[in-house]
Amino acid sequence: MSIPRHLVIFTRWPRYGAGKRRLAAEIGAIEALRFQRTALSLMLRRLGADPRWTTWLAVTPDRSGPWPAGFGILPQGQGNLGQRMARVARLPPPGPVLIIGSDIPGITREMVAHGFRALGDHAAVFGPATDGGYWAVGLRRRPHFVAPFDDVRWSTEHALADSLANLTGSSVALLDMLEDVDDARSFFRLRQRGLLDTHFARR
Repeated sequence: MSIPRHLVIFTRWPRYGAGKRRLAAEIGAIEALRFQRTALSLMLRRLGADPRWTTWLAVTPDRSGPWPAGFGILPQGQGNLGQRMARVARLPPPGPVLIIGSDIPGITREMVAHGFRALGDHAAVFGPATDGGYWAVGLRRRPHFVAPFDDVRWSTEHALADSLANLTGSSVALLDMLEDVDDARSFFRLRQRGLLDTHFARR
């Protein structure tokens, strides 16, 4: 019997004026909200039905919704990003967990599959982001749970390096580098590359 795999998509309830504040300040709150909704929809269509893993949504606020049917819902809870990821990573049933953001237009099913394959013989896996953070973190969770999120300088170019330092002595694999959408430059750069839905091409 194969070991269950759990893909967890971290996401915020799309609401005008909430989330993606930097992007909203640069391209407008309505356009940023449209991006949030479309990016999550495209990601669920691309990754959510793959039988190689179970897809979960780790949501904030905890009591938000309704969310798309057919996916397990995990509340992120309180705390900084690391505290919330550590909490969510413990919630699914046994099996490796791969956590990704909902704002990664370049992600593919093969990248997710590669991450899970790497967790076959590594304690953790990271997908580096171009800004020094990471778009994915995967944890094997056996023989014991190890969280690499303590004392990480979130939202800085040090986030990946700090997380890797927490895993000194453990076997870690790296995936392809991708760009997430945090500001107007990344938004328009990825749109030019055709990685955003054509709905955004009206501007």
